[in-house]
Amino acid sequence: MLKIAIVILSATISSLATAAEATQMKEADIRSLIIGKTIYLAAPMGGEFPLNYHPSGQVDGSGKALGLGKFIQPTDKGRWWIKADKLCQQFKVWYDGTPMCFDLTETGEGKVKWVRDNGETGTARIGN
Repeated sequence: MLKIAIVILSATISSLATAAEATQMKEADIRSLIIGKTIYLAAPMGGEFPLNYHPSGQVDGSGKALGLGKFIQPTDKGRWWIKADKLCQQFKVWYDGTPMCFDLTETGEGKVKWVRDNGETGTARIGN
């Protein structure tokens, strides 16, 4: 019984230490992470949904989706900016053109966790 308690305690401490290391990204980190790259959002039903962040401040979802995401072809364009260490974006059609901002946390292995200003969360993979 003591052995099981020690294992559980060790796992808990390890996960708390990992969570403490993950901090919200700052503006410079966000810029180096996304500019000129494709970010693949994990789709709820599987697969990935690509967004291309251009140095000009344009963002588009005109790339080819992967997995189940390929059945929902992305076709919108918009703009992105950074405000108060949050990645913000606004598309022409998606979300009725409503601007939205995200806290980003790098989770390692080229992945980030995002939290939208409305509380929704998800993950993304950083591509080239």
